[in-house]
Amino acid sequence: MLSKAVQDAINEQVKNELYSAYLYLSMSTYCESNNLPGAARWMRAQAKEEQGHGLKLIDFVLDRGGTVALQALAQPPAEFVSLLDLFQQVLDHERKVTAMINRLYETAVKESDYPTQNLMRWYIDEQVEEEKNASLIVEQLKMVGTQGTALFMIDERLGARGG
Repeated sequence: MLSKAVQDAINEQVKNELYSAYLYLSMSTYCESNNLPGAARWMRAQAKEEQGHGLKLIDFVLDRGGTVALQALAQPPAEFVSLLDLFQQVLDHERKVTAMINRLYETAVKESDYPTQNLMRWYIDEQVEEEKNASLIVEQLKMVGTQGTALFMIDERLGARGG
């Protein structure tokens, strides 16, 4: 059985994961509109992944006899200065998500909720990967600048991600 504190924290994280999906979908449309189809594909795959993270949490709450309370999502930004700006925002966002996951884990520890702690370890590992990937892309974009052949090469590489 989930405590109210853990259930509320997971419901909040469901909102955060679904907002992440919404954000990446907005970023995908920006990329597509700005002739960056590879980055658009990368963002769309990221949106699907984040939606899956939210659904995983929903299923966990239901499996433990809890109540899912979906919350309203804020409107994500739709305009970005450049692909570098966009990916810097991705990195910043993933760092915020890491902090949110860590707080949820801390709540599970405080409540002695071992199943939730176990689940959150998966999310913690996932966040290490998310931050690493975003950071690498940011650093590569800093090297190549905001236009030119190298930017198109990075866009092509981003598009190779399955989605």
